[in-house]
Amino acid sequence: MTWATERLDVLKAGTGSVPPIVETLKMGLIDDWGEGWVRKSWTPAPELKTADGSLFGGYLAALADQVLSFATMTVVPGEMLFRTLNLQMNFLRVGRTQPLKIEARVVAQTRQMITVRAEFRREDGELIAEASAQQLLMTFERWPAERAAMEATAKADAAVVS
Repeated sequence: MTWATERLDVLKAGTGSVPPIVETLKMGLIDDWGEGWVRKSWTPAPELKTADGSLFGGYLAALADQVLSFATMTVVPGEMLFRTLNLQMNFLRVGRTQPLKIEARVVAQTRQMITVRAEFRREDGELIAEASAQQLLMTFERWPAERAAMEATAKADAAVVS
């Protein structure tokens, strides 16, 4: 277990703290995960649609960044953290306010970078969007504030479970 996989277990169980951005953007968490992959179901709230009833692409990009980060967390080494270097979205169909199945997987990993891809599908299986990202791996020593924040989150999660 690493800090990241412990956090994924807490998020999957729904027993820990949820980042404010996740609540504000109504992004939800994950349904399941395993080494190299994550899966989530997501139903957009009615207030997230545009005037013509479609989903705002930038919102789907935010969801992509979240799920691609979750996939990265399944394999990130315990002494490392990561940041998204780039994020690419391809919109294949118009998304409406209907439930989506989102899956992300790790497709490549080196000592310095993890590449991840995601698919957004309607419940009928129709692919509406794809995303990919590269995540830069960094040591905690170079990012002490991030380490402190992650340790505080872990402590808060442990208090919730106790």
